[in-house]
Amino acid sequence: MHIPKDLVAASATPLVLGILTEGESYGYAILKRVNELSGGELQWTDGMLYPLLHRLERLGYAEAAWKVPAGSRARRRKYYRITEPGRRALSEQRRQWAVITGALGDLWHEMSPPPSPALQGS
Repeated sequence: MHIPKDLVAASATPLVLGILTEGESYGYAILKRVNELSGGELQWTDGMLYPLLHRLERLGYAEAAWKVPAGSRARRRKYYRITEPGRRALSEQRRQWAVITGALGDLWHEMSPPPSPALQGS
């Protein structure tokens, strides 16, 4: 399935902030979590994620620190964590998304069911 860029962009901030509420994380792990949460439908790239993380830092919604994973010889990684202003922003975005998804859910419930995938290919 192709998800348009504008929908991906609109959902990116709440997705990343929500992931950071699970605990601090680094870029690659965030990319994997987005993929996992979307059932593989969202395939984000570094080029999309890192500008977003930098914007969240500028807004004060996230903080970052370079760390070497404990008990590891791996190279250091930049770990991000959500801040209190980030938690407040996420809370507001959750309210906004609840209104949007509620409205869409109500509308789609009133519509006829979507066509069967088997019929779409004919």
